[in-house]
Amino acid sequence: MAIDRAEGIWNDIQRIRGESPLVHNITNYVVMNTTANALLALGASPVMAHAREEVEQMAGLARALVINIGTLSGPWIDSMLAAGHEAKRKGIPIVLDPVGAGATRYRTDTALRLIQELAPDVVRGNASEIRALAYDERTTKGVDSAHGSEEALDAGRTLAARCRSVAVVSGSIDVVFEEQTAVRIANGHPVMPKVTGLGCAATALIGAFAAVNPSAREAAVHAMAVMGIAGEIAAGRARGPGTFWVAFLDALYGVRQDDIRARLKIEEA
Repeated sequence: MAIDRAEGIWNDIQRIRGESPLVHNITNYVVMNTTANALLALGASPVMAHAREEVEQMAGLARALVINIGTLSGPWIDSMLAAGHEAKRKGIPIVLDPVGAGATRYRTDTALRLIQELAPDVVRGNASEIRALAYDERTTKGVDSAHGSEEALDAGRTLAARCRSVAVVSGSIDVVFEEQTAVRIANGHPVMPKVTGLGCAATALIGAFAAVNPSAREAAVHAMAVMGIAGEIAAGRARGPGTFWVAFLDALYGVRQDDIRARLKIEEA
């Protein structure tokens, strides 16, 4: 099964590198550069566009839409909804990152509204964010998680079932939920949370994989596995968070089929 999964991941990477799908990001100021560089390193083509005047047209040109609520404002929410409705109309996959859900009522309500109105194909968040959306908890530390991923397993299942979408709980172990199925990915490295925006980059990479793989579940699993494997490779070259980020981009750019086969740590249930 692991060999078959590794083959599927590699096939998706080859498609991304060969087709360079356009991924439209409405994301936050903190991670725009991080997200764009991660998508480019993988082989996708990123665009950052949040102006209400152009988001519908841009979403119509893209092969995936990534919405990230990290730096919210009223006009940005309007743009997220407009782009999302256009993406739904054209059958373009939507990936939502509910950054900081649970920290404030505004963030939680905005994330829940986006889920209700747009029915995103994938919702990826840390354990506290997923628990906030599933149970209306308020337990985040700003935008950081106050829980480990294993503390949000029931919340992930609940959110996936309620939204009829794929829910991804990221952490030391990433867990991807769809209906009653769960996939655990144990790849990654402890230095990864020390680099701002890597979680947001993971969400963007899900968008890239969703652009070439019609299964939202498979796209999410493959993206999280590649993130973790690239993190492991980078950690072996880095001296700390600063050099890790550069090494991570290099690892994404150069990841090979043999790397995936040798390093993939996955459990399906």
